[in-house]
Amino acid sequence: MSDAATSISRESRATRSARRLGHLGILPIVEIDDARQGEDLFEALCEGGVPAAEITLRTPEGALALERLITLHPDALLGAGTVRSLEDARRMIDIGVSFLVSPGTDEEVVVYGVERDVLVLPGVSTPSEVMRARKSGATLLKFFPAEAAGGVEMLKALAGPFPEVAFVPTGGISEGNLASYLRLATVVACGGSWLAPRELINAGRFEEISERTRRAKAIVEEERGGRDDNS
Repeated sequence: MSDAATSISRESRATRSARRLGHLGILPIVEIDDARQGEDLFEALCEGGVPAAEITLRTPEGALALERLITLHPDALLGAGTVRSLEDARRMIDIGVSFLVSPGTDEEVVVYGVERDVLVLPGVSTPSEVMRARKSGATLLKFFPAEAAGGVEMLKALAGPFPEVAFVPTGGISEGNLASYLRLATVVACGGSWLAPRELINAGRFEEISERTRRAKAIVEEERGGRDDNS
């Protein structure tokens, strides 16, 4: 086995998920009303160059779609969003998600994810929340709602007292401001619902989703020198 392969084999599951997310640079955030649309959606994202998704638990069908996709694509970077309780976390980890994303910081969720070696991105928007999330064991934080909480300038301000902290900003990010976030050294990736909005999914406009994803991926490549996920 090569040194690189040995290194990957020893890498924790949570660390590997974080690394893969960083290689992609963007994370589609998806609400699904019909679990049967999940496969077409994921195929559209893959065609756009982003074989990953955060499927939220905002709809009853979200968990079902996620479970089906993980069964079909066990090596894909598929995670659950809007995880608001320990019960949510347990249920999603049991079906094999790569990561969990919360709108805020729930210490029980973070600790449980760390114990199970699953990447958890707790939501933060203030210095106190950053400290709380870090104390719970989180290593990668969701900055949410990004634009409403101060956007790029707030992230720059947080980098002073927390130089070791990395973020995935979401909320108000679009094709128009994506590059400004990706330029920050503390930003691992950006999450966004503009890539696959609910109305496009429900209308079956998957080619448009692929095109949006393709354009976003091109911005990532322009800002980060064409880096891609080769894991």
